[in-house]
Amino acid sequence: MVAFIDTGTNGTKSVHESVLDFVEFGIHTAKQSKAKAMANNSKYSIIVPTYNERLNIALIVFLVFKHIPDVDFEIIIVDDGSPDGTQDIVKQLQQVYGDDRILLRARPRKLGLGTAYIHGLKHASGNFVVIMDADLSHHPKYLPHFIKKQMETGADIVTGTRYVRGGGVHGWTLMRKLTSRGANVLAHTLLWPGVSDLTGSFRLYKKSVLEDIISSCVSKGYVFQMEMIVRASRKGYHIEEVPITFVDRVYGSSKLGGSEIVEYLKGLVYLLFTT
Repeated sequence: MVAFIDTGTNGTKSVHESVLDFVEFGIHTAKQSKAKAMANNSKYSIIVPTYNERLNIALIVFLVFKHIPDVDFEIIIVDDGSPDGTQDIVKQLQQVYGDDRILLRARPRKLGLGTAYIHGLKHASGNFVVIMDADLSHHPKYLPHFIKKQMETGADIVTGTRYVRGGGVHGWTLMRKLTSRGANVLAHTLLWPGVSDLTGSFRLYKKSVLEDIISSCVSKGYVFQMEMIVRASRKGYHIEEVPITFVDRVYGSSKLGGSEIVEYLKGLVYLLFTT
């Protein structure tokens, strides 16, 4: 079945055609971005793990170019063998934006979120690394705020948070909100990490700091984010927060299920006794 999107004109366009429209519309922005960014000495490597994100990846790339046009960056897409054609879309994006700006670093199958970041980090050429989701739950409009906060404070890590004034979630059921808040409160009670949102996964790191932290982490799934921020706190790294609104995915299905919740609880106990 081919999905169609209402264009607001006289007809409809398939998702594939709409993706190409986003790509073509981004060409001018991409060229301007690369020229302007040369004035800034910092480079940002944005690592985006994907699995079945064909409907989202072109839009997330377009929005990154839109919101940080004056920044030198590369987007490293770590795809775990998506069967939906995600890699084909990424290759089309490379033709438009350039394979020096869009790096596809594919893996043969799903190997875990933590190892996806490790894999992407091996290919990062920037002195800062951003990690974010591909499903539009992490809006690229916050990237300028992350960068500004780091420049103003000299922070080693800037993390997005849903749990301070100005932050929040959109599109979640009451049960999911309660589950997330409960998991966060439990982790705070046991671990005292010094940040308000342990389970968030939208962050900016100094590359050297990320390399140091990631080498001591053992988690591979959703617990990986929590382990990284806890270990960073224990190591005394300077962490700052930026309020964000987390938006539930529009296209595709959530990868979070019962097994991830069990792993979270196991990880919490592990960190309680090892940090």
